[in-house]
Amino acid sequence: MTPAINTAINAKIHYVVHEYSHESSEESYGIEAANKLGVPEGRVFKTLVVNTGVKEFAVGIVPVSSMLNMKLIAKAIGSKKARMSLASDVERTTGYILGGVSPLGQKKKLKTIIDSSALEYPTVFVSAGRRGLEIELKPKDLLSLTQAKFAEICQ
Repeated sequence: MTPAINTAINAKIHYVVHEYSHESSEESYGIEAANKLGVPEGRVFKTLVVNTGVKEFAVGIVPVSSMLNMKLIAKAIGSKKARMSLASDVERTTGYILGGVSPLGQKKKLKTIIDSSALEYPTVFVSAGRRGLEIELKPKDLLSLTQAKFAEICQ
């Protein structure tokens, strides 16, 4: 079990864990997940950590088929600016390795914004905390578990 799966278990929500064989040669973890699980790329979401200032971080959850817009996420979290965090900051702050960063069960509670396109689907897929492991859940359960808000944050 990962901290992400334990978070879902403890919340007593309905979820499904999907496992697939991760190929280290793949360039995009999210696109690989969508392809191997046979679901549209817009339904698989990646967890991106942004830096909004000195040691201030936030999380953007966006479809793997999209790019996070730094101006939109900065506005959504009430910051003047945002930039992608360094890999070392992401791993230290979340407790997960790149390619397996889950929005659930992170070491530190960060402001979180979920792209509003998640509401187009009955369920979405996010990393379950390990490469090759996804958790499928309702967008509103993801919202509740991360104490996030929905906003348009993609280009």
